[in-house]
Amino acid sequence: MRGLLKLSGAIDWLNAQVGRWVIWLILGSTLISAINAIVRKAFNVSSNAYLEVQWYLFAGAFLLASGYTLLNGEHVKIDVVSSRLSKRKQIWIDIIGFTLFLMPMCMVVLWFGIPFFLQGFRSGEVSSNAGGLIRWPVYLLMPVGFTLLLLQGISEFVKRIAFLQGLIPDPTEKKIAKTPEEELAEELRRQAEAQGRL
Repeated sequence: MRGLLKLSGAIDWLNAQVGRWVIWLILGSTLISAINAIVRKAFNVSSNAYLEVQWYLFAGAFLLASGYTLLNGEHVKIDVVSSRLSKRKQIWIDIIGFTLFLMPMCMVVLWFGIPFFLQGFRSGEVSSNAGGLIRWPVYLLMPVGFTLLLLQGISEFVKRIAFLQGLIPDPTEKKIAKTPEEELAEELRRQAEAQGRL
């Protein structure tokens, strides 16, 4: 199990790094959208390439950050029933969900997505829109994103099994660091309390 936990740690590190950098795709998409709008309004000039690159960047952010989202427990969950169950039962629900739904779904997407990307790459497929971009880079995002999600699913599965065996603390507990604002507010509260006691 120690080896699997090391693998899990490596996967967690990989998705943490990807998540750290993918956020810039949102900024890029926003800037391109703003520049496109300004140029279109000011000079009455536009290009489908601007619209498509926004779509590519948004697709990249969404797909590449899916593993990061799972790592941080920010994916959509329905806790109405599971929140009333014991922690062990919640962990078992996660294990069943990863095994029966997440991992098979990722493998199916990869089964169809990799040939889809390869076909687009070999053919040099270009958007049918005037001034459109080549398509294979955005097709590549699908297998890469689902590979990262599959790897994170494996990592989460390993962590939950390790938790059930008593080897690690609860992997579903969010370890949220305090924001600088929260730290400042706490410090001001402590200082006010100290002055009140004097």
